[in-house]
Amino acid sequence: MNQFVSAASLSNLMLRRQGRTRRVSSWDTSGGNRDWVKFEPRESKVLAEVSGAGVIRHIWFTINHRDRMYLRNMVLKAYWDGSDHPSILAPVGDFFCLGHGINNSFENAAFNAVAHQDLHGEVGGGVALNCYFQMPFANGMRIEIDNESDEICDSFYYYVDYDEVSAIGDDVLRFHAHYRQEFPTTVDGGTLASKGEHYWDQMDVPNIPGDGNYLIMETQGTGHFVGCVLSVENIDPMMPKKKFGEIEMVVPELTWWGEGDDMIWIDDDTWPPSLHGTGSEDYLTHAWGMHEDACLYGGTTIHEHNKKHPNRKVCTSYRLHVLDPVLFEKRIKVTIEHGHANLQQNNYSSVAYWYQSPLASPLPGLPKAEHRVPLFYRK
Repeated sequence: MNQFVSAASLSNLMLRRQGRTRRVSSWDTSGGNRDWVKFEPRESKVLAEVSGAGVIRHIWFTINHRDRMYLRNMVLKAYWDGSDHPSILAPVGDFFCLGHGINNSFENAAFNAVAHQDLHGEVGGGVALNCYFQMPFANGMRIEIDNESDEICDSFYYYVDYDEVSAIGDDVLRFHAHYRQEFPTTVDGGTLASKGEHYWDQMDVPNIPGDGNYLIMETQGTGHFVGCVLSVENIDPMMPKKKFGEIEMVVPELTWWGEGDDMIWIDDDTWPPSLHGTGSEDYLTHAWGMHEDACLYGGTTIHEHNKKHPNRKVCTSYRLHVLDPVLFEKRIKVTIEHGHANLQQNNYSSVAYWYQSPLASPLPGLPKAEHRVPLFYRK
């Protein structure tokens, strides 16, 4: 996989790129080795602020925080071109494809994370976080971090690497990322388990026109949807045993969450939408369930069958539309069913990534930090 990524990157290196490469980082300007910034509880700080035009090429963070849930409780914000409203608004971990406040190592086409082997699958602890999405700006940029925790962040290390350029063309779109959640997803008429049913009993229940789907992102304007990360905390109750003829099937401890279809409405779509899928794991580029594989454009960073935590049923998966961006001219609405026909009640959260300019309206605000904490971690 690494050889493929390198070959793809090398194909453009022979072409001259105008500009000058610069960096804003947490280096100790006194010449010492205290190369970090500290955050008090509930404190916000500007990490990088630049005037003029440029393109961010790489962002790297690593964080030493007293709050083990810091990946959910620290929020990343980015502003382009003097806007008062952020174009990136997401918890740090979720932005970097790590949901539920959990550490893990992975690599894909736009992100990677490197955690110590003893921290894989753990809440808290240090992890190196990298993003390679290009983020252009024509008239300045500002990157902020909000520590929405009641604990101190002792050290926050960072790089923001960018090209300083003379100008950005009018046809260049701005990068956006936004976090949403639904804890738990709403099920009209009760869950399958509450009705004593198995999901195979409901295979023919229609979901037209997709009302009640989990909303990943919605915006107006012109642009490209380039991917999302989806985190599911599986809390749907145990299903009853199911008989198929004379064979009684023993079902899993919790209902399988991934039968929901992706549905993406573009511009003036009515039913059916321009893009209609066949199941959550199919949209996320896997099949027959989610697997412990993080590939270039789709895969899993945190798997629900973590051997170290057998009673914690969580999954974080992603789909990057790097080679197949979803184009829209007027508007786009990206959704996915939570179980077939929205018949399952689980905790869903997500970050969507897209390019557009400008935003028609500010991004919706985030839920409070205490409401973003996954159920398994609440005291």
